[in-house]
Amino acid sequence: MKEYRLTEAELKLADIIWEKGPIYSPDLVKLCEMKLNWKKSTTYTMLKKLEIKEVFINNNGIVSSLLTKEEFYAEQSKQIVDEGFDGSFPRFIAAFTRTKKLSSKEISELQRLIDEHSEE
Repeated sequence: MKEYRLTEAELKLADIIWEKGPIYSPDLVKLCEMKLNWKKSTTYTMLKKLEIKEVFINNNGIVSSLLTKEEFYAEQSKQIVDEGFDGSFPRFIAAFTRTKKLSSKEISELQRLIDEHSEE
């Protein structure tokens, strides 16, 4: 199973690429130097880690996404439910609502999602 967790530094770089990508790698280095105070080597090291996790690719100096931000977080959420709650979404919701009450709007949205995705 792929690892859909990013370190804080990887997430900072990912957010820049999702916002600006596809982007030339030299431009990415400049952005990271400006926004994160990173050296060129740090940017390329972090980018390599994201390539290994198959979130981004650097192809001939053009860095682009293999997964959109939404796709990445959807996969990460599935992984959390699978690993932490034995794949049970109801168990996840139960754990979540132990410490946070759901608003009427959130309940309506959940009900809409249940209705849309229910097996016929």
